[in-house]
Amino acid sequence: MYYSGMTNILISGASIAGTTLAYWLREHGFTPTVVERATEVREGGYKIDIRGAALDVVERMGLLEKVHGLRTDVRTGSVVDDGGRKVAGMDGDSFGGRVHEDAEVHRGDLARLLHEAANGVEYLFGDSIASIDGTQVTFDSGLVRHFDLVIGADGLHSNTRALAFGPEERFVHDMGYNVSIFSVPNHLGLDREELTYVGPGRTALLYSTRQDTGAKAMFLWAADGKVRERVEQQRALAQSYSGSGWEVPRLLDGMADAPDFYFDSLSQVRMDTWHTGRVALVGDAAYCASPASGQGTSLALVGAYVLAGELKRAAGDHTAAFPAYEARMRPFVAANQALGTGNIKRMVLSSRFQVRMSMVMLRLVNLLPGKDRIMAKVVEPIHRAATAIALPASW
Repeated sequence: MYYSGMTNILISGASIAGTTLAYWLREHGFTPTVVERATEVREGGYKIDIRGAALDVVERMGLLEKVHGLRTDVRTGSVVDDGGRKVAGMDGDSFGGRVHEDAEVHRGDLARLLHEAANGVEYLFGDSIASIDGTQVTFDSGLVRHFDLVIGADGLHSNTRALAFGPEERFVHDMGYNVSIFSVPNHLGLDREELTYVGPGRTALLYSTRQDTGAKAMFLWAADGKVRERVEQQRALAQSYSGSGWEVPRLLDGMADAPDFYFDSLSQVRMDTWHTGRVALVGDAAYCASPASGQGTSLALVGAYVLAGELKRAAGDHTAAFPAYEARMRPFVAANQALGTGNIKRMVLSSRFQVRMSMVMLRLVNLLPGKDRIMAKVVEPIHRAATAIALPASW
């Protein structure tokens, strides 16, 4: 196919979006190059969901069976009280809002699988974009190269977005919550199980998966302001959960030595446009819906597929492809960002009264014979958002 000379495309970030985009660009006859600040594909990470339209993308990559083989196999999810007593419980998929063939996997496993599928794509590890001047890209390493297009797939705190669109503060909107997650010893001996403890303004989770001999602790809490340094982050986390019951004090004791400590604000990216000149954005860099949506990975997979497809359809003409990509993705993004803003209010309850009432309702629902039908109604908004886009059968 003739691509009007627009064949060499630089992708900033070996993220889920970036690697998926590299795969599809190569499939469509373009020459993608991926630059990644890390020295290798990032392993580990928390568990993520692939739902709805994103499953179609994975299937079209020939990876659906392998993705299903990477499932975390979390069998049960329960809400516990201060003393660790289970208030309510259900199967792992219902607890995570999954239906049909939806798959929960570790982020690192999916990243590795996508990287293997994109075999032959050029990767520049341990480097990052320093400046973009037309087709000329200068890297932090001093390397200077020319690319027809540049795509930012470098996450919530996108360097590409800052260079091409302006400072982060214009586009990243803090939702008023923080999130932290890190590995801890599996001292409760959980076997593919997830436990959730809810307090006023703060929620804590502990889970184990099939692939992990340890466990992961996750914290979501109402907070104002951003904290950048790790020492300050850990202090803020400890202070926010001071006086919490259940296993929270013991989980917090493990954060100082955790090799994978992660901390950030829950935020969404909202932009009037995702493209300017020869630069476009995909995934969290363009339209992060926050972890509260449970749809970040699916948005990344679908967004990368659509962007690559529109570039193919336009024979490499970015002036046609970028607007077409944006027009197709906008309703899907809006549905999933709305999901994030709604979910967080149910995940983190604001008062002791809300917590008490929630525990009462969970106990009642757990005893009802129609529990499965009730849960199906709870899951329906997630499924509706996950399928809120019609993907072309072919490009």
